[in-house]
Amino acid sequence: MNPSRRFALLAERDINRETFVDPWPEAGLTVTDSPYDPQPSLKLEQGRVIEMDGKALADFDSIDWFIAHHSLDLAVAEEAMRTDSQSIARMLVDIQYSRTDVHRLVSGCTPAKLCDIIRHMTVLEMMMALAKMRIRRTPANQAHVTNWREHPALLAADAAEAARRGFAEVETTVRVARNAPLNALAILIGTQTGRGGVLTQCAVEEALGLRLAIKGLTSYAETLSVYGTEQVFVDGDDTPWSKAFLASAYASRGIKVRFTSGTGSEALMGQAEQKSMLYLEARCLLVTRGAGSQGVQNGSISCIALPEALPGGVRAVLAENLLASMLGLEVASGNDALASHSAIRKSAKLMLQFIPGTDFIFSGYSAVPKRDNLFGGGNFDAEDFDDYNVLQRDMQVDGGLRPISEAEALEVRRTAANAMRAVYDELGFPPITDEEIEAAVTAHSSDDMPARDLVADLAAADAFLESDVTLLHIVQALEKHGFTETARNVLEMGRQRVAGDYLQPSAIFDRNFQVQSAINDPNDYAGPGTGYHMDGARWQEVQAIPQAKSPQEFIEANEGTALENLAEIGPAAAGTQAEVVVGVGPAFGTALTSTINGLSHEDVLKAILTGIARTGLVARVVKVYHSSDCAAIGHVAARLSGSGIGIGLQSRGTAVIQKRGLAPLNNLELFPQSPSLTLETYEAIGENAARYARNQPTTPVSVKIDNSARLRLIVKTALLHRRETDEVDPNCPPIELYFNWEPA
Repeated sequence: MNPSRRFALLAERDINRETFVDPWPEAGLTVTDSPYDPQPSLKLEQGRVIEMDGKALADFDSIDWFIAHHSLDLAVAEEAMRTDSQSIARMLVDIQYSRTDVHRLVSGCTPAKLCDIIRHMTVLEMMMALAKMRIRRTPANQAHVTNWREHPALLAADAAEAARRGFAEVETTVRVARNAPLNALAILIGTQTGRGGVLTQCAVEEALGLRLAIKGLTSYAETLSVYGTEQVFVDGDDTPWSKAFLASAYASRGIKVRFTSGTGSEALMGQAEQKSMLYLEARCLLVTRGAGSQGVQNGSISCIALPEALPGGVRAVLAENLLASMLGLEVASGNDALASHSAIRKSAKLMLQFIPGTDFIFSGYSAVPKRDNLFGGGNFDAEDFDDYNVLQRDMQVDGGLRPISEAEALEVRRTAANAMRAVYDELGFPPITDEEIEAAVTAHSSDDMPARDLVADLAAADAFLESDVTLLHIVQALEKHGFTETARNVLEMGRQRVAGDYLQPSAIFDRNFQVQSAINDPNDYAGPGTGYHMDGARWQEVQAIPQAKSPQEFIEANEGTALENLAEIGPAAAGTQAEVVVGVGPAFGTALTSTINGLSHEDVLKAILTGIARTGLVARVVKVYHSSDCAAIGHVAARLSGSGIGIGLQSRGTAVIQKRGLAPLNNLELFPQSPSLTLETYEAIGENAARYARNQPTTPVSVKIDNSARLRLIVKTALLHRRETDEVDPNCPPIELYFNWEPA
């Protein structure tokens, strides 16, 4: 049997570069409902948990013990556990129940109970629930800014552009660990140049991360990983208590803290204990809550390809985001690591968080090209900015970004790169040259940057980390070299750490350094007409993409000076000889002077008349004023023609060959794909019309179909038709035209 050509082509599609596997519960390769998942249960004795999810106190591992003692609200636990899981699932989507009502019950739910609630929900219902349960009213977004060369000027420039594009947080990391202090410095200076109040972090080993924070270089941390099985914690030299202690150490120094978890990590490390990914994530989230973290970065994060290989994987990722929100945690909802080779699949996954909104829709939108992203690529990256801005505009959804012009980007990138150079000069670091500044301003990736002496930069980074240089020295350097606004923003970030207001749950800064959090900006969604709606100035900002033009601009491209060699004679009469009448639209040659694909009306008319003349037949030109419709124009031309054959021609270029006696919407040949029509096509249309007039056998004109033409040009089509319609005079009869032309 011969193979199918269609199946062969399908096999080459991007989606088939993915890996798909069948579930294997024993290895933890099932996203939900493993046969080894426990059933929900909770028993209390004298205010103490003695059984949880079928396991007796004596059998608790360290995670069970931590959850039982620090994560569950025992005052509501018995009520929550006896409430039917389906009832809680319905409360999540029922606008009669507030997020506070749901959160109160969920606070007493065990990991198995949380999973049992999710079991009753579809993806659509989970999206509805997420819109209600998000703890901050206003969605936001986080960026990744890294580059392979770890070039300080480029890091600062990219961070500044990211801040100007609206990201509320910017995260960097390192290729060479010792570069961390300088990378953190670049991101700090860049973001505060782009917009004051953007929170920054450097994802490195936790002790080093704390040192960077103490030095004033970062303002939040989210790489405090927690796991759903005890052995993975042990392998990571951690426990729930050590994570809680580290979170307290950060918070005591004014650093906002999010933990990191997500489906698939335990299976990836070979220690899933036969449990489903979602059940283990529920344990992670309860540990996060019990440890006092403000929130969580979850959504499978770096493991995303593992749950996506399994049935229901993307649903499970949404479920873990929802569970975190239900528990009152700030959610940075993944979408950071490259999720698919398929553009369709990666966009579909994004919609589950984009449409309902999360606290941070990405826990790292790659504000740099994939090849420069040291976090392992990006599901969306710098090359997708325009697509993302249009998605916001299409759906009137706030995805946390704003469009900017090229000029705005170049200006802020230059300022940030120069500010970085000023600090390097003042602190005695290896100099940043003019060549490096110019490259950083216009660069797309680190491929566009000159090489630096990495050994010298690493020596400077080591010395910087061990020195007494703090945030105040950086502020002084910026102020000394004239970067006053950046200096003030950096100083204000330090002041805000002392104030500690952004340690509130789900806190970000607005453009005026005002904290927005779950405390002063709580999500108040309670059904249609409530909650966050993007409107007013924010909606106007999102609409203003640089690609958008005024409608008049599209029309003006087809306007010009009226044709001098086309003149009106008088009312057109019915012909008596063998001829072809060419009917043109009311704007032809006057209000509009070219077709939609830029052919001049003069050249088009010459081409048609040349084709007619080639057969030895004569032609007349008539302007139809009472209608702008192509069929109506052709119908009039055929009615006036002595041979009964006419051509209808709209100003945008659409044409028809019509015969007297046929209904207006019936015809001999129709040419609706005006963008595909060339002068040779119009000449062939004229020749065919003449052949019909002579009753000769005629092969229809062949026109290549362009299936993208409607997508590209429907707006311009509508605007040009509107302009033609403006010239319609229902009381004016067809007018004979004199066209002074010479055959080719």
